[in-house]
Amino acid sequence: MSLSVGRSVVALLLTVGLVTAMAGVASAAPSYGVNDWSCRPADDTGARPVVLVHGLGANDRTNFATLAPALAAAGHCVFSETYGTGAYGPTVGGLAPMQDSAAQLGRFVERVRAATGAEKVDIVGHSEGSTVPAYYLKFLGGAAVVDTVVGFGSNYRGTTLAGLARLAAQLRLGGALAAGGCPACAQYLPGSDFLDQLNEGGGVVVDGPRYVSIVTRFDEVVTPYTSGLLDDPRATDIILQDRCPADVSGHLALAVDPNVAALVRQALDPQGASPLRCVPFPVPA
Repeated sequence: MSLSVGRSVVALLLTVGLVTAMAGVASAAPSYGVNDWSCRPADDTGARPVVLVHGLGANDRTNFATLAPALAAAGHCVFSETYGTGAYGPTVGGLAPMQDSAAQLGRFVERVRAATGAEKVDIVGHSEGSTVPAYYLKFLGGAAVVDTVVGFGSNYRGTTLAGLARLAAQLRLGGALAAGGCPACAQYLPGSDFLDQLNEGGGVVVDGPRYVSIVTRFDEVVTPYTSGLLDDPRATDIILQDRCPADVSGHLALAVDPNVAALVRQALDPQGASPLRCVPFPVPA
C-alpha cells in the first residue's frame, strides 16, 4: 500500500470517528448518572457495573450521549473514559495502537471494580469499542473480570479500502483532516499484524465471558459488515435487520438507535429487560 493511500485511510477513519462523535453532541450533558463513583449495583438484581468503550476518533461523552443515560436510567452503574488519545487532543480518542488502548481499558476496569466492589463488569462498545475489549479479554486477562461484552457496529476483521472510499464519497469527507497520528487506523486494514494476532487460534472469543455482537447490513464503515460477526457457538451474533427489518441504520446511526439500545439492554439483562419493540429508524423526515 502506498504512503499516500495510507494517509488517505488515516484521514478518512479519523473523520468517520469524529462524525460518529458529533452525532450525539446536541444531546450530550455533563452527567446523566455516568461515572458516579458512589454507585453500587443493587444486591438483588445481579447487575454489574457497565463500562462503555467508544469508537475510533470519538470520546466517551459524545459517543454515548444517548445510550449512557438510558442505561443509567434503567438502573445500571455506568462508567466510561476517553482512551487512546493522541495528536488531535484529549477529546479525540481511539487513535493509539489498540494494544495500548486495551491496556488502558484494563486499568479503567480495575478502577471501576475497586470503587464498586464488583467482582466482574460488563462492557458495551461501539465500533473500535468492540475490537479493543476483544484484545483485552483475549490477551490481557480481561476474561477473568468481564461477564458480558456487547459490541455494536463491531469490527474484528478490519474493513476494506473500497468501503471507506464509498463513505468518503457519500459524506464528502475527503481532505477534512490531515493524515497521521492514528496507529489504530492502520491496524484496521485487513491482514494487519494486529488483526492476525487478534484472530489467531480460530477467532476472538475466549471461554468465560458472554459475547454479543450487533451488526447492520447497512454498515458503510465496517465493510463487509460480516467483519463484526463472531461466528462462534459461544457467542450471539445479531444482524439488526433480522430483528427489526424497518431499521436501516448505518454505522454512525447505531450510536443513537433506539432499537440498538433495546438490544443492548436485553444483552445485559436477558430476564429483566423489556422485549424489543421495533421502530422504524432512522425516522423518515
